[in-house]
Amino acid sequence: MNGWLRALAVAVVLAVASWAVLAVLARRLPPGPLRELAAFIPDCVATVRVLRRDPRVPRRAKIVVGFAAVWLISPIDLIPEFLPVIGPLDDVLVVALALRYAARQLPREVVLEAWPGNPALLERLLGPERPGRRAD
Repeated sequence: MNGWLRALAVAVVLAVASWAVLAVLARRLPPGPLRELAAFIPDCVATVRVLRRDPRVPRRAKIVVGFAAVWLISPIDLIPEFLPVIGPLDDVLVVALALRYAARQLPREVVLEAWPGNPALLERLLGPERPGRRAD
């Protein structure tokens, strides 16, 4: 059992270290696509925190956004975090799907208010707005 605890601790340390690298890169890189990519997961974490507490967000959307938050902090992933470049892809996919779902459950302005990064990136992620699909 002691080996499992060590492996879990190593996984948590590696995940936190990869997030820290992304946060540093997001602040130090010059503006452009690489900076947006490095800032994506930290921006998603901030957005998830804001949407989870926002009273305008319906319960179902909060549950989906909460699931995405748990997925982000979980050391167990489909693709291990320590693999360069492709490690965070499953996190990005889960968060992108959760944000798309939440954006379709409420006015898009609520999601845009919660997004700390470049709004154009979020607009590309969410896709075209579907007026008949939202719950206003």
